[in-house]
Amino acid sequence: MKRISAAVALTAAGALVISGCAAGGGEEVDDSGLVEGSSITAAWNQPFYSMNGNTSFGNATANNNINYLTLDGFNYYNNTPELVKNESFGSYELVSEDPLTVKYTIADGVNWSDGTPVDAADLLLNWAALSRSLDTPDFDPNDFTDPDTGEFTESFPTDVVYFDSGATPDSGLGLVKETPEITDDGRSITLVYDKPFVDWELQFPSPLPAHVVGKNALGLDDNEEAKTAVIEAIESNDAEALAPISSFWNSGFNFTELPDDPERYLATGPYMISDFVADQFITLTANPEYKGENAANIEEITIRFIPDPLAAVQALENGEVDIISPQATADIKTALDGIDSITVLTGLEGTYEHVDLQFDQGKNTQNIFSNAKAREAFMKVIPRAEIVETLIKPIIGDDAILRDSQLFVPGAEGYDESVANNTSADYAEVDIEGAKALLAESGITDTSVCILYSSTNPRRVNEFALIQASAAQAGFNVTDCGSPEWGGLLGTPGAYDASLFGWQSTSLGVTNSLPTFETGGINNLNFYSNERVDEIISELNGTFDAETQIELQQEMDKLLWEDFYGVTIFQFPGVTAFSDRVEGIDPSILAPTIFWNAWDWAVTDEGAPEEE
Repeated sequence: MKRISAAVALTAAGALVISGCAAGGGEEVDDSGLVEGSSITAAWNQPFYSMNGNTSFGNATANNNINYLTLDGFNYYNNTPELVKNESFGSYELVSEDPLTVKYTIADGVNWSDGTPVDAADLLLNWAALSRSLDTPDFDPNDFTDPDTGEFTESFPTDVVYFDSGATPDSGLGLVKETPEITDDGRSITLVYDKPFVDWELQFPSPLPAHVVGKNALGLDDNEEAKTAVIEAIESNDAEALAPISSFWNSGFNFTELPDDPERYLATGPYMISDFVADQFITLTANPEYKGENAANIEEITIRFIPDPLAAVQALENGEVDIISPQATADIKTALDGIDSITVLTGLEGTYEHVDLQFDQGKNTQNIFSNAKAREAFMKVIPRAEIVETLIKPIIGDDAILRDSQLFVPGAEGYDESVANNTSADYAEVDIEGAKALLAESGITDTSVCILYSSTNPRRVNEFALIQASAAQAGFNVTDCGSPEWGGLLGTPGAYDASLFGWQSTSLGVTNSLPTFETGGINNLNFYSNERVDEIISELNGTFDAETQIELQQEMDKLLWEDFYGVTIFQFPGVTAFSDRVEGIDPSILAPTIFWNAWDWAVTDEGAPEEE
């Protein structure tokens, strides 16, 4: 019997992240609720490639789904959605509002999966990386980024301190320029902000292991010695030591198959990585060192990488996977309708599709989109309405609408007023003649536009084809920069001219979508810069009044459209399907969607072995 229900209604959401064989149940249950021998298999559309989701390279849903379950933190969102404090990992205390002062403390008995205690060394390294307060001034990494992979090249200077976290001086932990103090017991650090920051509670994500960074970066063997060396390097601002520390933090946790060194994938969360085969699957096993409140029920979760959504549906029907959450298409809906003994959840997601234009360092010989008239012309040929009508409406019907704001979710407070005042209406329908005139006025002679997108995603392949055909009518030569590794290539200089992908919300913070548009922000992948936008972002960072927040966002939204930043297209239709042998699947509109409560998943009686 198939059960179909609607997912939780969409609400305004902030922080953004780039959106890419079943065994029987166990027999014994330990004191934590873990069913020994139990296992299930889920499917995802893009392979994992980094345990550091806080770098410009690693900031992707495909990574952070796994990192969420393996790297514990001070809080997380449930599917209400509301922020939940995770005090079994640690606590945080607002010590003072003026100056804004926050103390973070690791709970007793919290260890890495190798048994090493989590402590202030890990927290201090987190601050150094995410504040970039100790970085070498004025260093630009763009000349040392491989345009084919998006990773740093071997020619990257070894004598510079550069943490690739995208922190800026006026936002988030970039406002904590003073080195935090460590308590005598070595379990707490205190952050003092230079000025108020409205979303301070969301600024300190899961740390990485300082002892692993210290050992690899500084050639040390002892865990405690390595921790001490990291602390000393940070507290003394020792650039000679910080250069290799930052280098390893940037790239030492990137891998596409199981590393030979198990310290590169240590865990603090309820699960730890136990197996990983490139482009095929990654297996998570219950972490025996985990003592927190979110202990796993299922001993082993394998996530298979299945880029083709129809192949994922077929795997579900064949019993090869138990849970899928593919990018929805009309074909997917039809295919799921034909399968019995599954539950299907549908609705809108906190993810939106968009096309961004490279303001600088594009692939085109004339850097085509540094020209405002060329940007405006290209926005006029993107068939937004046709994409929604032909690719999205067949899935969710009349709920499929254009998204006309860069900042507001349709239906959120402030959305209608913002749309009425920005210029999104100018791009509701294709305007070939207007685009031709603008392109002629631009003086651009090389009209090639290479679009980066996921070449393994059928919906994006179709979107690309529609854009290519429409743009050709106005004189643009749209070429194909599609790649299975599109996520790592985003923001890479010289790799493409426009990008087609989705931003997925990870929080409800008012400031957390702002690094997409802030000069130098971690999510600013198209080299956009506007002085007034940066001023608005700075104001929003310290604005606690909700009405003023909306007014500032509306002004900023208008500026983004007037700058011809790119176009938003639609809010994602979401679909999750799972077999009757699993229960506890209850997706959130925020990332990590289906995985937010994976510790509550359980194998049902249908999946348990029968007695003989």
